[in-house]
Amino acid sequence: MKTIIEPFRIKSVEPIRMTTRAERQALLKSVDYNLFALKSQDVIIDLLTDSGTGAMSAEQWAAIMRGDESYAGSPSFARFEAAVRNLMPFDHIIPTHQGRAAEAILFSILGGTGKNFPSNTHFDTTRGNIEASGARAHDLVIAEGKDPANLHPFKGNMDLEKLESYLQEHGDSVPCVMLTITNNAGGGQPVSLENIRAVAKIAKAHGRPFIIDGCRFAENAYFIKMREEGQGDRAIEDIVRDCFADADGMTMSAKKDAFANIGGWLALNNPELAELARARLIQTEGFPTYGGLAGRDLEAIAQGLSEIVDEDYLRYRIRTNEYIIERLEALGIPVVKPAGGHAVFIDARAWLKNVAPLEYPGQAVAVALYEIGGIRSCEIGTVMFGRQPDGNEVPAAMDLVRLAIPRRTYTQSHADYIVECFGELAAHMDDLRGYRITKEPALMRHFTCHFEPL
Repeated sequence: MKTIIEPFRIKSVEPIRMTTRAERQALLKSVDYNLFALKSQDVIIDLLTDSGTGAMSAEQWAAIMRGDESYAGSPSFARFEAAVRNLMPFDHIIPTHQGRAAEAILFSILGGTGKNFPSNTHFDTTRGNIEASGARAHDLVIAEGKDPANLHPFKGNMDLEKLESYLQEHGDSVPCVMLTITNNAGGGQPVSLENIRAVAKIAKAHGRPFIIDGCRFAENAYFIKMREEGQGDRAIEDIVRDCFADADGMTMSAKKDAFANIGGWLALNNPELAELARARLIQTEGFPTYGGLAGRDLEAIAQGLSEIVDEDYLRYRIRTNEYIIERLEALGIPVVKPAGGHAVFIDARAWLKNVAPLEYPGQAVAVALYEIGGIRSCEIGTVMFGRQPDGNEVPAAMDLVRLAIPRRTYTQSHADYIVECFGELAAHMDDLRGYRITKEPALMRHFTCHFEPL
């Protein structure tokens, strides 16, 4: 069938406040044109992130009522641990309040001045936690991953030759090799199982632990099933297990592919590293059987992990992104292709040729989209990645605008509205101008910096 049918029924709803364009213009000015600073009630369709913004199922709400809030040894932790280990066969499962907490713990142990961390593409909090420790983060994605129009099926793959050279050059200063699935900053593009195994093999040959940032593991597994030779007849669960079989650990935000509103974990095989991580966890998050989470949160994650590997859901989710991309392409709007797992990405640099990268074309598109239709999106480009640890600013590899689609939250009519707003934006794109930053913090500036239009 051509119609995208949501594989669920709506059981509870919340109202959307329909703002006017004049209201939105005033709101933008009041928050210095930083969309993170907007109040959520002033947003009609919120595509800022897919992290923690999805709708939980009836079974998840039922599971929440089973939550045991004991400080230590809760049965909710046992159910959470079993659900994680069913898909990711790690020896030590350490809950955290979200993914960046797992990253902070990991890099507080492995990081430090003079250390170097390779990945396909580090996302913002990963890079921020690495750099906060004094270490450096390096991106080694394949060349096709930097070309928004390239139709390579696995644009999130690590460049294996570059990784080999990197490890030979940096040697013992590399505490671990990382890989993000799917590659968020590169357009939500997947990593092939072949590439995951090859990265693991190279890391092992150099005696380096291999750590996966697995926030969107189920979407990545679905792409493997659809696109990788020999995988088409396999169950999603089995592909997921294979993705982590050769890894030494993982960081995870359960706010993505676990359908939870909060939570995450750090998983490790090395007992000494796990002991250090638990000690740090107790200092900053909580006891190792709750890790900053309520028992009800652990229950919601455990149930969500059983739901995210449903192939009907994954088919619907990916098809929704493809549908929006097809409609945007028909309007002549450049997008990252093929469709990513969790979001639609606009190639703002290619679209706004009159706006230089250091004038932030992605921010210009994102602000204009909110003004036109009340749609909040996120710049993934020079604002997010342009400021270097030494204080210099350089253009990012790409200037994208991410429309992150919350899970089980919006319908096809919302998707059609998004496309209509882009149609209006396309009719006036020559009027768009860039921005300059008037105030910014030292790290992860995109969350709180101030802008003014040029």
